[in-house]
Amino acid sequence: MTVVLIVILVLVVVVLLGGVVSYNRFIRQRNLVQESWRQIDVELTRRHDLIPNLVETVKGYAAHERGTFEAVTQARAAASTPGSTPAEQAQQENLLTGALRQLFAVAEAYPQLKASEQFTQLQQQLAETEDRIAAGRRFYNGNVRALNTRVESFPSSVIAGAFHIEKAEYFEAEDPAVRAAPTVQF
Repeated sequence: MTVVLIVILVLVVVVLLGGVVSYNRFIRQRNLVQESWRQIDVELTRRHDLIPNLVETVKGYAAHERGTFEAVTQARAAASTPGSTPAEQAQQENLLTGALRQLFAVAEAYPQLKASEQFTQLQQQLAETEDRIAAGRRFYNGNVRALNTRVESFPSSVIAGAFHIEKAEYFEAEDPAVRAAPTVQF
């Protein structure tokens, strides 16, 4: 009888320890997802800070392109609104990317603007920021995938359900131009 109680006690302790370890892994993964989102937010803020300088530089050369400037300004304001979910932020960033494409299309029509050192530097800084955002998005989405896999996998799904740990949202590009296959012409 004593041996049976000891075996049951050991099994209960092992199950409880497994539950504690699983819960702590969930917390680490959730914190890693949040940290990686904060890194994306830092790069998005940098991007949002570069845009007014870019708009002002283009304005000096193309003052009559008011609609484009307003579209970029409105898209920047919407994208820099705090408190958005990753899905909402992705949608706002897609609108901003489209507005920036319009701005660069305007810049193409002004050779003296394209030759401007200030415009070139801003364009280069924006491109570097876009690269860092893409790297951050890959890191964030990898962490989200790991967390979501644990939330959905048995037996960790039992712990996730017990402590209301939910799946995280991916940060995805929905822009058709980004998702479209490039066309190559020879």
